[in-house]
Amino acid sequence: MPIIDVKSRAVHVQELNKGAAETVLLVHGMFSNLSIYYFNIAPILARHFHVVMYDLKSHGMSEKIADGYDLNSMTDDLSELLERLGLSSVYLAGYSFGGLISLKMAARFPDKIRKLAIIEAPDPNDDKTRDIIDEYSREFLEYYVQNFADTTKSKMGKRQMEKNHRMYEYLFHETSIKSDMIRERDFFSAAEIEEIPQETLLLYGADSNCLEAGRKLKKKIKRVEMLEVEGDHNVPIQQPVNIGNLMESFFRN
Repeated sequence: MPIIDVKSRAVHVQELNKGAAETVLLVHGMFSNLSIYYFNIAPILARHFHVVMYDLKSHGMSEKIADGYDLNSMTDDLSELLERLGLSSVYLAGYSFGGLISLKMAARFPDKIRKLAIIEAPDPNDDKTRDIIDEYSREFLEYYVQNFADTTKSKMGKRQMEKNHRMYEYLFHETSIKSDMIRERDFFSAAEIEEIPQETLLLYGADSNCLEAGRKLKKKIKRVEMLEVEGDHNVPIQQPVNIGNLMESFFRN
């Protein structure tokens, strides 16, 4: 299990095609882990890119941390991860909460990000998404379990399901993740969003309750294209090949 030290904490990292000249770094969402990319999306990108995936703090196989889930802290972690891996600049993609982290990363560390792909990033100030941690995590877990066999060609066992639920219970009840995200509710209104310099691709599900958040970002980001794909908030699971191909084309051209 590849573990590296980031800010004196253990972080689980997986890499594909290390010999490629350019790197795509993938950030997962709340209550999931790097496996959302590993089985389908990452192999598509690895045909041409070095692909890096990591488990956010307290997710997957990374070390559990009680606090520090605000976007500044999460991007401090990501910036140091790049340094630890010797990566000066990367193509960056983030899903859901990982999309918010990616937007913040592009704004704070523009020299480290070449292009930006945002999948289903929610607006933290939306009443419907204010309860994102509760609503989306349950939705995600239920959908993930139901569709795991179809998307990964393997079956999630009872042990894995129990592990996912333990992570949910820990994050929801024993960390600052919910209060930290509530404090980010004005993020979409911040001037830094409008100053993001990178060419950006927005991918949202046509039936997603985050679609309006994507349309807000489209109006704010200068160099942006938005694509609606079939599905809802869980499009990386529902359409991993389509999402992977769209990102591959965007990053290559």
